[in-house]
Amino acid sequence: MNGKPWLKSYDRGVPHTLQPYPRRTLLNVMSETAHERPDHPALLFKGARLSYGQLEWLSDAFAAALVAQGVRKGDRVALLLPNCPQALIAEFGAWKAGAIVAPLSPLYTERELEHALTECRAETAVVLTPFYAKLKALQPRTQVRQIIATNIKEYLPLLLRSLFTLLKEKKEGHRIALEPDDRWLGDLLRHHADAPRPNVQVGPNDPALLLLTGGTTGTPKAALGTHQALLMTGMQLHAWFAPELTDWDDVIMLNMPLFHAYGAIGVLATGLIGRNPLALVPNPRDLNDMIATIRKVRPAFLPGVPTLFTALLHHPDVQAGKVDFTSIKLCISAAAPLLAETKRRFEALTGGRMVEAYALTESMLAGVITPVGGTYKEGAVGLPLPDVEIRIVDADTGQGDLPPGEVGEVLMRAPQLMMGYWQRPEETTSVLRDGWLYTGDLGYLDEDGYLYIVDRKKDVIKCGGFQVWPREVEEVIASHPAVVEVGVAGVPDALRGEVVKAWVVLRDGQQVTAHELRAYCRKRMAAYKVPRRVEFRSELPKSIVGKVLRRELRESTSGH
Repeated sequence: MNGKPWLKSYDRGVPHTLQPYPRRTLLNVMSETAHERPDHPALLFKGARLSYGQLEWLSDAFAAALVAQGVRKGDRVALLLPNCPQALIAEFGAWKAGAIVAPLSPLYTERELEHALTECRAETAVVLTPFYAKLKALQPRTQVRQIIATNIKEYLPLLLRSLFTLLKEKKEGHRIALEPDDRWLGDLLRHHADAPRPNVQVGPNDPALLLLTGGTTGTPKAALGTHQALLMTGMQLHAWFAPELTDWDDVIMLNMPLFHAYGAIGVLATGLIGRNPLALVPNPRDLNDMIATIRKVRPAFLPGVPTLFTALLHHPDVQAGKVDFTSIKLCISAAAPLLAETKRRFEALTGGRMVEAYALTESMLAGVITPVGGTYKEGAVGLPLPDVEIRIVDADTGQGDLPPGEVGEVLMRAPQLMMGYWQRPEETTSVLRDGWLYTGDLGYLDEDGYLYIVDRKKDVIKCGGFQVWPREVEEVIASHPAVVEVGVAGVPDALRGEVVKAWVVLRDGQQVTAHELRAYCRKRMAAYKVPRRVEFRSELPKSIVGKVLRRELRESTSGH
C-alpha cells in the first residue's frame, strides 16, 4: 500500500490511480461530446434545454466576441452570474479566448465586490442585470474596462419568458438600460454567431480559474487552478461515483454555486467527464424552485450541504409526502459536518446513498470522500480519492507524521493542487510546502485510512489551559431533539481568557432553556467543554453554500 492504508477500503472497481492523466482540458471533453452527440442535453434550465452542440457553438461565438473586444490570453474575465446557461456559455467562451475565469458571487456587497475585482484584476465582467448598477458604481475604482450584461430570461422557455417579462422583470430589478460603453451578451452572440472558435492555443498547464477563498477566516484571496487540474478532479470524482452513476443518462443537479469550488469544479467537472445533463438551479436557498426542479428533471445525483438536506427534510411538501425523491441514487454532502441522523433520514427518503466529502478550494477540490458502496464510519469524512494523499503532522511544528488516532494538522498532496494564490507569493509559500498543502484543519487518520476532521486550527478554543474543538461541542448540541442548528466559538473572558459559547436555533414548536442544554451537554462531554454561554437565535450567519460562519458569531457577541 506504500503507506496508503486507505486503498484497501476502496469500492470494487475504483482504481487506485488514474496516472498518467491525459494532456487534455474540459474544453476538449466538451468538444468531443458535442461532436459525438450534438443533440445530447448539456444544460437543463427551468424546462428549457441546451444541447452540447448548442453550448459548443454559443461558447465559440462568445470567445470570438471577447477576442474582438481585445481580450488576450491570460486576461481575467469576471462572472457575476448565478447558475444559468449564460454562466456556462461565458465560462467556456472565456476559456476558448485564452482568458482566466474569475466567478464571483453576485450577492457580494459593493465593498466585497470591489475587493474581489481588485484581487483578480479583471478587465472584463459579465453580469446579470439586477447586479449591473452595483458593478457600475464601483467600476471607476477597479480595472474593469468593459461590462457585458445579460438578462435571466434569455434562456427561459417561451411561455415562462413571457410571464417573467410581464410579472417580474421590472419589479425585481431585471429591466435596465445599459450605459453607452457596455454591451448585451445576446447582441454579441448574434453578431459573432458564424465566427469560428478563435485560434488561441489553450493547453492543460494554462491557468483556468481564479476562486476566492479565505472569506470565512480573513481577507479573501484568489486561488489559481490550471485547466488540467479541473480535468483531474473531474476524473477522480467520476471514477469514485462510477459504480453508482450512469454516463450520458443520469441527470446531475448543479445547485451548488458556480462561483464556489464545490459547484465550479466538483459538480461541473464531474458532469462533463460523464457527459451527464446538468440541471441548473440559480438559488440553492430557494427550496420551492429546488423541489420544482427535482420534480421536473428527476435527478440521479444531488449535491448539497447539511443545511440544505435538513431544510429539504423539513419542507412541508416533503413532510406531506408530495415529493418523489426515488430517482436520486446518490447525494454528496460537503462544506460542513453531516449529522448521522440527517444521512439516515435522507437515505430513507430517496432509497439512495449519501456520502460525505472534504476538500478545499486550494486543493482544486482534490478531496476525501466516504465510499459509495463500502463501509461508512460515522464521523469520518472518508478516504482520499485516487492520487490524493493525506498526512497528519504535529499542529505546532508542521513536522513529523503522527500515528493513527492522533490529532494533528491535515496535509494533502495531489497532482491538481492550486498553482498558488494569485500574485500573493508569501501567502502561497505559507500553505504550499514541498508539494504538500497545509490545510489549517485538525484531524486524524484511523488504521484503515479514514480521515476524521476535528476542527479548524484557527477555531480551537483555549479555555483555562484546555483545548476545545467547536465541532465536537456542536455535534453534541445538534443531537438534542429541540435543536435544528448550532454554532460554537470561543469568546473573550476576563478570568479564563476564552470560554465556550453556543448560538442555537430551535426547531419550530420546540422549547429548551440554556440551563437544560448545558445539563444535556454535561452528561455527554467533559465539564470544560460545556458552553458557559448559550444564545438563542432565529437564524445563524452562513456562507453562500450554507456553512455556519463562526467568525461572524464571534464578532457579533456582546460578551455577556
